[in-house]
Amino acid sequence: MELPSEIPSHDTINRVFQMIDPDQFHDAFFRWTSAVAGKIEGVVAIDGKTIRRSKDESKVNRPSFVVSAWACNASLVLGQLRVDKKTNEIKAIPELLEIICLKGCVVTIDAMGTQKEIAEKILDKEADYILQVKGNQETLLEDISLYF
Repeated sequence: MELPSEIPSHDTINRVFQMIDPDQFHDAFFRWTSAVAGKIEGVVAIDGKTIRRSKDESKVNRPSFVVSAWACNASLVLGQLRVDKKTNEIKAIPELLEIICLKGCVVTIDAMGTQKEIAEKILDKEADYILQVKGNQETLLEDISLYF
């Protein structure tokens, strides 16, 4: 890339990113990940994260929160969804699972995502799962402890 007027400033780069239509970018990104999806194998880690410095201190808005699916072997984000302000990642995980190809993969999710519906959705996508169990699932944790 030729940059005859030097490297663009932070403000210029910021303006370019602001001009990108999020819906069109989302569609293009998922078309691209779908093209490589058949090549994805191994572990796909699903996790929610708060976007650093995304809270607007002048308003009462909470920080932005996203759920991502990370293909560990490929070092590739397969998909990412923003979590609605009135919900949490438990609602976003099934939506994310719906739009990515997981056939033959092992999906890992932390204790927040350890839900029957989520496990069933992973199996429907012809994948296996490793779900973390903590104190938020007391009966399940007790059953697992007794089993082992």
